[in-house]
Amino acid sequence: KVSELFEVYYGVNMELNAVVKDPNGINFVSRTAKNNGVAARVSIIDGVAPIPAGTISVAGGGSVMESFLQPEPYYSGRDLYYLVSRVDMTDAQKLYYCSCLRANKYRFNYGRQANRTLRDLIIPDLADIPAWVAGADVALFGGANAPALNILTPDLNPSEWQSFKISELFTLKK
Repeated sequence: KVSELFEVYYGVNMELNAVVKDPNGINFVSRTAKNNGVAARVSIIDGVAPIPAGTISVAGGGSVMESFLQPEPYYSGRDLYYLVSRVDMTDAQKLYYCSCLRANKYRFNYGRQANRTLRDLIIPDLADIPAWVAGADVALFGGANAPALNILTPDLNPSEWQSFKISELFTLKK
């Protein structure tokens, strides 16, 4: 069961429209399936502790069972759970469990949420993780979202552009 490998907690339960967006703030994780669940970056709120980095966020509603390893501290929206591993796990193992959790998505068709049953979902035991997971080098993807360096950008000078007919470039067909 999920609850045997992870402590399951309900998130901070904030509304994105009630917090201040701040590009230099911390991640606000929602129930979206995109961008690792991050919907925005928001300002730190006095008296509200962020959820720690290294936890797995799980959407209980919306894009149900979308699960992501969160590399930074974060706040969460409503119907979002987070998992804290009960034993030491590598990031590769946590990412494997994200996939296992997502594989249970089909159980929540027709608007059902994963609120009552998340703790009881059956996932592989730590000893049953495939050997290839241990060989995965998660660090290879560090900085993958950073812009590429040293890309030559052509100088575009519209004053030197010339007119042309589309038919000179393409064969037109109806």
